[in-house]
Amino acid sequence: MCCSVGFARSLGLALLPLALCCILANLLLLFPMGEITYIQQDRLASYIWYFGGLGGGGLLMLFPAVVFITLGKCSCCWNESLMMCGSVLAAVVGMVGSGYCFIMSGFALVQGPQCFTSYGWSYPFADQGGRYLLQPETWSRCLQPVHIVEWNVTLLCVLLGLAVLEFIICLLQLGNGLVNAVCRPCCYKQEYSLNA
Repeated sequence: MCCSVGFARSLGLALLPLALCCILANLLLLFPMGEITYIQQDRLASYIWYFGGLGGGGLLMLFPAVVFITLGKCSCCWNESLMMCGSVLAAVVGMVGSGYCFIMSGFALVQGPQCFTSYGWSYPFADQGGRYLLQPETWSRCLQPVHIVEWNVTLLCVLLGLAVLEFIICLLQLGNGLVNAVCRPCCYKQEYSLNA
């Protein structure tokens, strides 16, 4: 029975574009409609400053991606098992990162954007528990930045989806690594006894 290093590598290659997309989505949240004035005036939603996409789903996710991709084949079965144990730890780190991205994006989505309304700068949807998401007719309460609700909802939903995909990929590698780390030495012993 051969170790599924190739499977782990393919999962790592799948994580790379997801992590880069998380970083990009988080950076776009910092510059609503491509303008820098709102970040300079500290007019962004508070949860955006927790960098769920940039930190959790992005930079932190690069660690398991690199570990999965660089898993090498070796002739020694025990080294291979230890290698898969390392990939299990990397998968756990990835699951924590994707979970952080999901939670922060969810909180930001429920809170809604900070925007200028007829009453000044505020969080007009913060007390609604996310119900505003199903009431697009109320989004016009935000006068500035223009279309900030659509901007935030789109990017935060993208981050939620990416975080789920990253979590699933890391969960797959967690299972793959555990099975191979536990079963590979047993298989090696069976092969050794058959050859003897």
